[in-house]
Amino acid sequence: MDLSRRSFSLSVLAIAACRSVGAEAADGPPPKPGFALDPDPATVTPVHHTEAEWKAVLDSEAYHVLREQGTERAFTGRYWDNHAKGRYGCAGCALTLFRSDDKFESGTGWPSFTQPIKADRVAVASDTTLGMVRDEVACARCGGHLGHVFDDGPAPTGKRYCMDSVSLIFVAG
Repeated sequence: MDLSRRSFSLSVLAIAACRSVGAEAADGPPPKPGFALDPDPATVTPVHHTEAEWKAVLDSEAYHVLREQGTERAFTGRYWDNHAKGRYGCAGCALTLFRSDDKFESGTGWPSFTQPIKADRVAVASDTTLGMVRDEVACARCGGHLGHVFDDGPAPTGKRYCMDSVSLIFVAG
């Protein structure tokens, strides 16, 4: 089995595990205990899938946000008001992205972080859709749209990584 196929198979299993417990209402429980985000890789190796493969493993809302750069409505996502300790990863590929220690109350209705767990976990690019100029944040491994980053966050970084809950997986601990 080549590396790309193996990576896709692992992604399908991780997403299936998350989706099997992630379909509850926005205030429902996080993934089952024992669900694991990807271990801390030394380097982030990109994964590529066809749109058909993404549609097979993501529900329609996750597909819309992660693959079509959509957004969820403010104050409706699972994690905007989550105060539990743990880590947040990409709902597309399970790469660990953020720590709860870096999460803060932004008042925007989306989970907000001062920084990613490591700089190489996210990719930032200019987004000029909707008549605005913003910096889009994407997962460095699968390219999934996570949200946007703004320069109005608290110290020490002054950044606000404003993420869509549906693009994230939370694992307590």
